[in-house]
Amino acid sequence: MLVDVMMPFYGDFTQLRQAVLSVLYQTHRDFRITVVDDCYPDDAPRRWLESLADDRVGYLRNDTNLGVNVNFRRCVELVTAEYFVVMGCDDVMHSGYLARVVELAGTYPRAAVIAPGVQIIDDAGAVVRPLGDRVKHRLAPREASVLSGQDLAVSLLHGNWTYFPSLLWRTEVVREVGEQGFRQGLDVVLDLALLLDLTVGGASLVYDPRVVFSYRRHAASVSSVLAADGDRFIEESAFFDAEARRYAALGWSRAERAAKVHLTSRLHHGLARLRAIARSAADFARPRVPRRR
Repeated sequence: MLVDVMMPFYGDFTQLRQAVLSVLYQTHRDFRITVVDDCYPDDAPRRWLESLADDRVGYLRNDTNLGVNVNFRRCVELVTAEYFVVMGCDDVMHSGYLARVVELAGTYPRAAVIAPGVQIIDDAGAVVRPLGDRVKHRLAPREASVLSGQDLAVSLLHGNWTYFPSLLWRTEVVREVGEQGFRQGLDVVLDLALLLDLTVGGASLVYDPRVVFSYRRHAASVSSVLAADGDRFIEESAFFDAEARRYAALGWSRAERAAKVHLTSRLHHGLARLRAIARSAADFARPRVPRRR
């Protein structure tokens, strides 16, 4: 089964190399990888990718910087295979990742999404377990599961326990959502929005707890930056309000309630505010070094 691995890029070149090589080392060999460069200010990534001389590796550079949302939609637009992954340019596939998700897609051919087990790594590649990811782990199903309908919506609304770069998507179903799958104007919850749009449309998700992917968690990520300045929570609040209205219209009362509460988002917001207060207090308490005259 051919899989398109789409990799939107604007970031650390060293981590990009690691990400690309992790794809090339897959035991499942039927794939294409396309790096979609969102105007990174250096030609080194292109030159390195071309030096690989591998027909499965492609490189495209956008004419202008599109930003996260539009570049993701461009990636989906470029897909031609039956299944695809939109992988982070700083994440790492384990060697058996594609083999496992392709196996699951064959077992569950009607599923729209395959969600495998994921471990978290830091900037240096060390395995870590931040608080937020420990919460995500507890929210995920306890065992291999096929989820759909209101049950899936409620589970995701309680807290999005999936890791977007690790997901295998069925192309045909994603394209039926419109806008190349992703809603315009979203940068943080665009993956959750797509999952919920698919769920409302009757799609199913297969979860497998076997860990086959490493997701990199670091302060430079879009979600971390937006969390620090509060924009993340403005986007999330408006999103959950709209979702609650949608489920009310559908008669999905449990999903409506979960969207209104969006507990994990509120807890994350509160934790971010406490961290900001702590940083401010630390800055205030730090001894001031007298200026030299």
